[in-house]
Amino acid sequence: MNDLQNRLESSFHARGLMKTLGARLLSITDGEVQIELPFSPDLTQGLGYLHAGVVTSLVDTACGYAALTRAPEGHTVVSVEFKTNFVRPAVGERFVAIGRLETAGRMLSVCRGEVLAYSGDSVKTVALMQATMANVPG
Repeated sequence: MNDLQNRLESSFHARGLMKTLGARLLSITDGEVQIELPFSPDLTQGLGYLHAGVVTSLVDTACGYAALTRAPEGHTVVSVEFKTNFVRPAVGERFVAIGRLETAGRMLSVCRGEVLAYSGDSVKTVALMQATMANVPG
């Protein structure tokens, strides 16, 4: 897993959007990736919640990297479809997106993801995602 972990970490650090958002890779295991984002008022929508676009970007990225843990050698992944359910307002001090690989195929992988909001001792799920990733050479 060390070579894969190094490759995923290098790839993540090269992602401009994640850098712009201030996200960091929290953990990589076989079939699961976690990404952390501290709250920033610069990333909110009109009511002060973390913007849905930010939430979706985090969990899509976590799902993509989870799929990448089992992608064929010499391949990367791209999102081909996802569905996000926002189950409560994204309010918290920090957020963790967790992507989990459900099934890895030769061409497509299916992942599920969630975004957790942390405030003090409280942890609440704010979004759920199902995503399909395509393996592409590169």
